[in-house]
Amino acid sequence: MRLEQLEAFLAVTETGSFQGAAKVCGITQSTVSRQIQALETDLNANLFHRCARIKLTVAGEALLPRARRMCQDWRLATQEISDLMAGKQPELCIAAIHSVCSHLLPPVLQRFRQAYPSVQMRVTALGSDRSLKVLRDGLVDIAIVMDHPRLTLSTDMAVTPLYEEPVEVLMAANHPLATCPEVPWADLAHYAQVTFKDGYGMQRLVQEQFDRSGGTLQAALELNTLDAFRGVVRQGQLVALLPQSALIDSLQDPTLVVRPTQAPVLTRKVVVVTTQDRLKIPPIQCFCELVQEQSRQFLPAGDDASELTSVKVLVGQAR
Repeated sequence: MRLEQLEAFLAVTETGSFQGAAKVCGITQSTVSRQIQALETDLNANLFHRCARIKLTVAGEALLPRARRMCQDWRLATQEISDLMAGKQPELCIAAIHSVCSHLLPPVLQRFRQAYPSVQMRVTALGSDRSLKVLRDGLVDIAIVMDHPRLTLSTDMAVTPLYEEPVEVLMAANHPLATCPEVPWADLAHYAQVTFKDGYGMQRLVQEQFDRSGGTLQAALELNTLDAFRGVVRQGQLVALLPQSALIDSLQDPTLVVRPTQAPVLTRKVVVVTTQDRLKIPPIQCFCELVQEQSRQFLPAGDDASELTSVKVLVGQAR
């Protein structure tokens, strides 16, 4: 059973003749006859009483409402896909890590709204692992996450690097390590830390660094929001290793200090991820391009990638 056969069947029903159906469908009368015969063969039943004016048989009456529904569903599906590929997308769903939601996305969202005012945006702050899962499950269109080697293994994923930034130490202003211009990794191992929950890329990144340095990460508390990190660290006992973009607000807090680590400097890479098929949809393509443009202020200055430009300075300039 093919769509053109159902369309011919409906045309014959509506016009009452094969000749009238041929005019409606823009094909020859013999073609209409062949399509109806093929449909009757598939169903093993006659669909019309072939007399002076064509009338439906009992089988034809049973098929009629379903044929109308199938043809209507097909027309709706083709129209929806046509609208989607033309940029008429009703909503855009984004999952992103917390620091990206706080500082990178706000100007992007504003610019996107100007380009696509009819598209409703939904942004959810999640860890990298969870963001990628909801992307793979089709619950969001775009994920902005920490880079991970497994991303390159999925040929259906479109991964674009955004920026790389150092990981620094957040602590209370009166913490013993606050006197260090650069905090040694060996000293960090002596203090209990606040870490992101399991499923967040930062937790994995920090744990791997302690494994390489031979130290032990003393994870005393797991959190998942930047406000919670600042509130706990402010009490004076715990420290936290966070990416530089997550520390922008802490720089304005006199009760907190931010210090870089001694070499090796731990860095994280942030990427924007979508699927190859979604990247062909104009609003999604536009949003990814806007994110890339906005992220250029987070990139290292000059040709030497080891000389990381401070995120806080660049954001301050952007303001």
